[in-house]
Amino acid sequence: MTSTLVLVRHGQSEWNKKNLFTGWRDPDLTEKGLIEARWAGRVLRDERITFDVAFTSVLRRAENTLEIILAEMNQTGIERFRDTALNERDYGSLSGLDKDEAKKRFGEDLVHIWRRSYDIPPPGGESLKDTAARVLPYYSAEILPYFAADKNVLVVAHGNSLRALIMHLEHLSGEEILRRELATAAPIVYRVSRAGEVESRKDLVPSDGRDDGMG
Repeated sequence: MTSTLVLVRHGQSEWNKKNLFTGWRDPDLTEKGLIEARWAGRVLRDERITFDVAFTSVLRRAENTLEIILAEMNQTGIERFRDTALNERDYGSLSGLDKDEAKKRFGEDLVHIWRRSYDIPPPGGESLKDTAARVLPYYSAEILPYFAADKNVLVVAHGNSLRALIMHLEHLSGEEILRRELATAAPIVYRVSRAGEVESRKDLVPSDGRDDGMG
């Protein structure tokens, strides 16, 4: 027996549109983000997946994306859980800055290192390694047991919290996962064993909404 695990990054947020480092800040979806979320729901409905449970962060761009997806799928009655463990990477002192402001304040080389290294965090923030240190224990304790019961799971979260999970699922290195781009509201559909081992992956990718890597 296998289960279906679907991972979805939230739709475009107001700060994604402005090219700002977002992290744990809580902007809502843009109109484009709402459209992207509806698209994700429709394409998952076309896949004929029936979810048993859904997980999301406590940030409204992810929560609202989840609500829209479930509404489009006519599955609003399923059990769902929200937790800070699935929040985006905390960008610390970079939060609220755009790339140019960050480069002026901290220097281009440092900003590049903070954005694209696996284990070096910005001041007051998290690295991807730090993010994985909260995402993966939550996954093991709260999500993985559903596969043993042959349940289908939807996770709607953020670029870096999902990267941490993908790194684990696909047995990728820190360098490999940093090269993985995640489009906004583009479902990744895994078939997983009862032990959580990935047996197949299918990417449902739209033509736009590419990753900005900033939350």
